[in-house]
Amino acid sequence: MVADFSRVKFSAVIGGGDATIDQLAAAPIRWPRPSLLRAPLPVGAKTLEAAERLGIRDLGDLIEHVPVTHEFRAGRQIKQLKAGEEATIEVELRSISLRPTRRRNLRIVEAVVLDDSGSGKAVWFNQQWLAKQLEPGTHLRLFGKMKGGAFQVKEHTVIGASEGGADSGPISVYPGTEGLKSQRLRELVDAVRGIELNVIEALPGRFRARERLMGHADALSEMHFPSDQRASAAGRERLAFEELFLQQLALGLRRRRRVAGRSAPELPAQETLVARWRERLPFEFTGDQREAIATIDRDLARGVPMQRLLMGEVGSGKTVVALSAMLRAAENGGQAALMAPTETLAEQHFATLNAMLPEVPLALLTGSTPAARRKEILARLATGELPLIVGTHALIEEPVEFRNLALAVVDEQHRFGVRQRAALDAKAPGELLPHVLHMTATPIPRTLALTGYGDLDFTQIKELPRGRRPISTRVIGDAQREDAYEQVREQLRAGRQAYVVCPLVSESEVLQVRAATVEYERLAAGEFKDFRVRLIHGQMPSVEKAAAMKAFGDHEADVLVATSVIEVGIDVPNATVMIIEDADRYGISQLHQLRGRVGRGEHESFCMLFGNPASRRLRAVAAERDGFKLAQVDLELRGAGEELGTRQSGLPRFRVAVLPEDNLLLERANLAADRLLTEDPALDAPEQALLRDSVIGRYGEEIDPIPA
Repeated sequence: MVADFSRVKFSAVIGGGDATIDQLAAAPIRWPRPSLLRAPLPVGAKTLEAAERLGIRDLGDLIEHVPVTHEFRAGRQIKQLKAGEEATIEVELRSISLRPTRRRNLRIVEAVVLDDSGSGKAVWFNQQWLAKQLEPGTHLRLFGKMKGGAFQVKEHTVIGASEGGADSGPISVYPGTEGLKSQRLRELVDAVRGIELNVIEALPGRFRARERLMGHADALSEMHFPSDQRASAAGRERLAFEELFLQQLALGLRRRRRVAGRSAPELPAQETLVARWRERLPFEFTGDQREAIATIDRDLARGVPMQRLLMGEVGSGKTVVALSAMLRAAENGGQAALMAPTETLAEQHFATLNAMLPEVPLALLTGSTPAARRKEILARLATGELPLIVGTHALIEEPVEFRNLALAVVDEQHRFGVRQRAALDAKAPGELLPHVLHMTATPIPRTLALTGYGDLDFTQIKELPRGRRPISTRVIGDAQREDAYEQVREQLRAGRQAYVVCPLVSESEVLQVRAATVEYERLAAGEFKDFRVRLIHGQMPSVEKAAAMKAFGDHEADVLVATSVIEVGIDVPNATVMIIEDADRYGISQLHQLRGRVGRGEHESFCMLFGNPASRRLRAVAAERDGFKLAQVDLELRGAGEELGTRQSGLPRFRVAVLPEDNLLLERANLAADRLLTEDPALDAPEQALLRDSVIGRYGEEIDPIPA
């Protein structure tokens, strides 16, 4: 949620009262002492170890470790307490003692407490040290529940005798860990109250005024010691916005710096090779494909290195779009390379492109390419005789040299690290960079697109080719397994084919899931004994994998038992059934990818998810066919991923911002970052110095181009 703080007072900026934007921009600068933030925590070794697990190493880290929420608890007096009700009371401790029990693992601390309404009994469980730590006469704020005639204490805070009433303020709830719980963190923060005034303000005053943001120090104060719910919401929004804004700046800087002063080959339309190829195609492009090709053609015609992500629905025809771009490079005298993460996918791309390009020289280079063939391919690449090549990471190895690499297509790009993709840049001639087209068959929600891939331009293909039929999907428990097998046999008897996907290659003593090798033998001798069954998995030699795929593609096999090696790039129109064993072990996007291997022909197709019918993931896949909507559900279920860097899955982790809940705030940060970098592309202006330092301090070298 984005807080409405148009009426919040920016008191810490101008010393109190409501402020106009001009007043905010002209606010006096406070002079913090940031060195104080480097002081160590005033705790013992065990607590310090627990704090480090939370990323807290000094007072600066402590004050930036903000609450996840605030509890506005009902305040009561002792005589007002009702059984079962959670409440806060403020009392004076009259007496305290450790009460013996018969259970060896139970220790009860019992106390007599008093307030203006009378006296009562309070108890703590398994906190026996409190009997010596708390002395009679101590004033306490207790939070807990009345049960069995005693107030069972969940949290307590020592307070001064003159502090407010039981509901004098909200309670900050901190993310804790074993050995350092929320209450202890609250006590530590309270002990250093005021230290937040020494944080450095990274956002310039005029920028804060334009965005109507309170100062960083004041936001921390409101988060730790909120005056009311509106103020704490404004404080949280300032801190969350800053996190998102810094990340968007880092991505923007990396995007701009990669191409700063660098050029790419200009590849204008020649209306020769591409035009002839399009005339021979036995199908028409969809509207989304035409638009994607036009956008990429505009990028290629410029001398600026293209960095575009082409993402689309399963079976939407991304490879054809990529092939158009590759031919555009070839007809301009350049070379194009398509790099896939696995040999199986590379082989499938090679077979697809080879069938569509009978007149254009094309080669396949993988780790399994024979030495003699490899030598020939490398020589033809170096002379420019070979314009198009498909391969795995073997394409970026040291011996591979291109004469004129103009375009690199990276398929399933999230499976490659940033440095692997950057190594392709070094293959271009001289000082030029190649154009790069990234492809993914996993639809990416805008939230992840902005945070994980914000240094790329985006093109989506949602429209499916004409004739694609919806895939009937259902979740099947063990009780319905035999009925499901009979449905598969009906399809096989009608001349169709089926996939059976297993999560493991071979049996595991640890994981009780079906293995492809064992399932292959069982099905071949059992449920599908009257049909031709083949096996394929990633550990097989390339020749055997290719033979299995060819047999299935040529309908020399009826059932293909496989691992997720067939997740992408496999196109057998006659396959109409997909069985996924132990489907609970897969993510939503992977299930959607596997399902996309069927439904590619004219016949009705089915996907059977063998797993727990109560699984939210499986129910979502069964109910929804739109990959972009499923990707959003998947993102919400998966939660956080890694920070900006070499890992490209999941959402970045932030201390305050929570995605996708803060989507609107992310959009706002993205717009603000883009506007600022348009005005000051390198953040070189003097007023941006602290902001630039903050971006570099958090993201370091990752805002710079990664050396080849």
